Amino acid sequence: MTAEQPLSRTAKIIGVKESLVLIQVDEDTPIMKNELGYICVGDERLKAEVLRVRRRTADMQVFEDTRGVKVGDRVELSGEMLSAVLGPGLLGQVFDGLLNPLHALADHYGFFLPRGVSVPALDQKKSWHFEPIVAVGGKVSPGGVIGTVPEGAFKHKIMLPFNEPEPVEITWIRSGEMGVDEVAARYKTSKGIEREMTMSQRWAVRKPIPEALIRRRYAERLYPTEPITTATRIIDTFFPIAQGGTGCIPGPFGAGKTVLQSCIARYSTVDIVIIVACGERAGEVVETITEYPEAKDPRTGGTLMDRTIIICNTSSMPVAAREASIYTGITLGEYFRQMGYHVLLIADSTSRWAQAMRETSGRMEEIPGEEAFPAYLDSSVKNIYERAGVLRCPDGSTGSLTMIGTVSPAGGNFEEPVTQATLGTVKTFLGLSADRAYRRFYPAIDPLISWSRYLDQLGNWFTGNLDVNWVRDVKSMQQLLEQGDGIYQMMQVTGEEGITEEDFITWQKSLLLDMVYLQQDAFDEIDACMPRERQLESFCLLKGLIDTDYRFKDKDEGRGFFTELTSLYKNWNYSAPGSSEFERYRKEITDLATQHGYIAPSEAESS
Repeated sequence: MTAEQPLSRTAKIIGVKESLVLIQVDEDTPIMKNELGYICVGDERLKAEVLRVRRRTADMQVFEDTRGVKVGDRVELSGEMLSAVLGPGLLGQVFDGLLNPLHALADHYGFFLPRGVSVPALDQKKSWHFEPIVAVGGKVSPGGVIGTVPEGAFKHKIMLPFNEPEPVEITWIRSGEMGVDEVAARYKTSKGIEREMTMSQRWAVRKPIPEALIRRRYAERLYPTEPITTATRIIDTFFPIAQGGTGCIPGPFGAGKTVLQSCIARYSTVDIVIIVACGERAGEVVETITEYPEAKDPRTGGTLMDRTIIICNTSSMPVAAREASIYTGITLGEYFRQMGYHVLLIADSTSRWAQAMRETSGRMEEIPGEEAFPAYLDSSVKNIYERAGVLRCPDGSTGSLTMIGTVSPAGGNFEEPVTQATLGTVKTFLGLSADRAYRRFYPAIDPLISWSRYLDQLGNWFTGNLDVNWVRDVKSMQQLLEQGDGIYQMMQVTGEEGITEEDFITWQKSLLLDMVYLQQDAFDEIDACMPRERQLESFCLLKGLIDTDYRFKDKDEGRGFFTELTSLYKNWNYSAPGSSEFERYRKEITDLATQHGYIAPSEAESS
């Protein structure tokens, strides 16, 4: 927990503007963009990053409060990019945007953190049992695995540094208990240079880990071929997200983004979850931090925190660190993907991250774009989402990084720049509606404005694993929702008397679909998590009920039928599969529908 040693390359401050400082270097002192430096204020050393270089001057954003920083103060340059430390011990931790473990900081300094302090991201005192999988004389490619460490339910792979240009030869390796910074192996490069290797390595967060590996063909980017299962019916059925794909959840305040992302994080079929709280209110983040260690993980039986990492940079924390936090989270996601794990990253919210960029850009006096956001907003949004994807790793395993960003447009305006830039990048759009939230239709995903390009793209998976007509049937249900909405809008003008009985029944069918399938109770243990198998069973039953040509003597009889059917179906959703209630409610649903013309599948086949 000691501060880094003073560095030899220095500069001096010639200007200060809030969290931005202007520095000047000597003619013989090199400086590079995104280089890390430390501003010396008395005994404090404030971490900062170079944003722009102009000859002998450079703009640096400071990741901490700049009170007391003045012209003439000394700046130490590290010669390194802003980096994350990667190794065993990351899982289950809560970090700030610069990968300082917040619990360790609080234990050492108290809850009111002083400036200029840092704690190693990985516990230096903890020992891990390293088991090598290569022998002396073995050849290992960049990013290749030399051994493993057990970390909870996971096998943490220790990999050769990703920046090695060519395969190396292992000259010495050991097994047993050791710390993350102890030498675990030595290797010789193709040029005969001998190097030591520990169980941890550093990586510049703004640079994708697999970039050079893919270019040199040690790794391969693959096309997403299957969806993740979130256990939320409206997402999995109507607006699926591919494993290794991208999605966004924009919505106004009070539309249920926090609860929805919590459900996705808890029930999705992924190995590891990374939550980046980049600018949300501290109260919401505290709720996440306190809830996850106590919540039971439905996949492993342990706590949800055992396979979760939280990057916490709330709206009350420095703006510059908020901007960096999303890159830190993505780098951690890429690291675990390199081990062959399936990772889900949820960024909450990218609007606050973009606002941090806007503030920094304004202080740098850059030419503003729409709504004063920087002109490079669109490319920055694309850069972060493009780091998601499916990867075949150097050891032959396949990992994925799925990224879902929540967006908080002011006033729920989806035409604002951040939402529009995100929509042009992602392949699944889950638009939350204030109107649906007001009517307590949760999750408040509006099926009339949301979309997913993965429904067609993953058609082969749906055909082979669910039903040969799955995509066609889902699209027909989407059309029913659109028809029902059109009829409802007409009824707002003419009343029920102004529409035909046929249109009335169509509207009732669309309302049934909305009430019993699109809506889901996140606080009910059974209904909150619906596996794919039960979703298929429910969707097929519901489609049969909807496709039936019902006959009623008047609209009141039809309304009563659909009201009772909706009640029974909701009770069926709350019933555990295989229970007596489950079978009873299903039978009551089919019995009621049979009275008005429904033919059960077995009866239809026999006829």
